[in-house]
Amino acid sequence: MSIRLIPLHDPDYRPLSRRIAWLAAERDGTPVGSAFLRLDGRRTHAHLAEFELNVHPAERRRAIGTLLLRAVVAGAREHDVRTVTTDVDVDSAGDRFLQHHGFAIGLTLIYARLDLSRSVAAVPEVPGYRLVSWEGVVPDELAQTFTDARAGMNDAPSGTITAGVDTWDVERSRHAARLIEQRGEHLLVVAAMDRSGRIAGFTEVVVPGDGKGDGQLYGTAVLPEHRGRGLALWMKAAQIHQTRQRFPDLAGLLTDTVDTNLAMRRTNDRLGYVPQYRTHRRKLDL
Repeated sequence: MSIRLIPLHDPDYRPLSRRIAWLAAERDGTPVGSAFLRLDGRRTHAHLAEFELNVHPAERRRAIGTLLLRAVVAGAREHDVRTVTTDVDVDSAGDRFLQHHGFAIGLTLIYARLDLSRSVAAVPEVPGYRLVSWEGVVPDELAQTFTDARAGMNDAPSGTITAGVDTWDVERSRHAARLIEQRGEHLLVVAAMDRSGRIAGFTEVVVPGDGKGDGQLYGTAVLPEHRGRGLALWMKAAQIHQTRQRFPDLAGLLTDTVDTNLAMRRTNDRLGYVPQYRTHRRKLDL
């Protein structure tokens, strides 16, 4: 094979992660493929790394993907990573490629879309709670209770991919919102507060800067002691209503849900989300 791998310096550095990269090229320098390995800087997630691998369609069936995958695995081992993961469409060529190389299915994600031109059935309020909402960085008076409510995602279904508890503090909550603003996008949050003034749950959506196309749901969580009362349904219905009002040209909302998260799938179905496709999160334990 006349292919060589060139390690690259990747400028995509983030506070909680960084990437290493490889370019696959012909001897004359013509690029034919690439791979990126994202190393997680969080102490509880340092054993996990995500990767992307791409080979130009015209250059496939030349073992270039295998060469890049070997570099990814070697790079992961060099950085003490114990599990590498990536997402591929179910039954795609990439899915079969990874299966051939020993990657197991860690979890399956269902991607669904809500057409904002269609009406959503009315959802009753949940007694004992009230909804609050904001755009962008969380208001100072809600910053701590909003950050505490993120613990509601700690027990979210994760298949057979083992990860530690993802710890948040107020500054990280603010920083995540600022990053979205810096990209020119809009972050909208709806939260449910109990009688004590504490946030019991929240849901987030990110809308493109021009307010067109589809928005993307980023996260929905309810603290364990507040579950089973319909808060997720109520918050997400309010989220749809507010997003429509704020961005009348937005076409739809996108969400992804682990297939074993039956409660959230029922909520999405009731609101009118329609499944579009599935992906496997493939994993290789090193």
